[in-house]
Amino acid sequence: MPEILSKEEILKQLKVISNEFASFCSTITDQLFFRQPAAKWSVAQNVTHLTTSANMTKLAYRLPKFMVRLYAGKPNRPSRSYDELVAKYTLKLEQGGRASGRFIANPVLAKEGKEKILHIFKTAMEKLEFAIQKNWDDQQLDKYLAPHPLLGKITLRELGYFTIYHTVHHLNIVKERLND
Repeated sequence: MPEILSKEEILKQLKVISNEFASFCSTITDQLFFRQPAAKWSVAQNVTHLTTSANMTKLAYRLPKFMVRLYAGKPNRPSRSYDELVAKYTLKLEQGGRASGRFIANPVLAKEGKEKILHIFKTAMEKLEFAIQKNWDDQQLDKYLAPHPLLGKITLRELGYFTIYHTVHHLNIVKERLND
């Protein structure tokens, strides 16, 4: 990916990866979708984790700008590139970083329905995309920060990058899980 993605490129990539993730998961049988491997998340849990992440991320883009600034402060550096953000996140994972708190996926029962879970995910991603599109211009994405549980304070542009990569990361996990 290019060094710095524009707001429009971020929105395009979010749409592409969320559609790819949902489409792939929709092809998985219900049995495999809800299967709980030992000490790992099911596919359904990966989906609900991404839904929670998208819903929390959306808050940073929906709050009034003065609240975002009050809560997280002002950046003291330029936004990282997509590749730099991915490298930082990958390093944090290699150092043992894991989901915590509200981001830990609870077990998901088959009675909740695969289609419903995927619909909720797609809706969460669409609402996130809408919040970015409606509330922020390209330059503002570099002028505001949001807290991230593993990465610390990151710019709103970097938060968009994170959301793209985080979805890619979980798509890869889901694909690996099917080979377990």
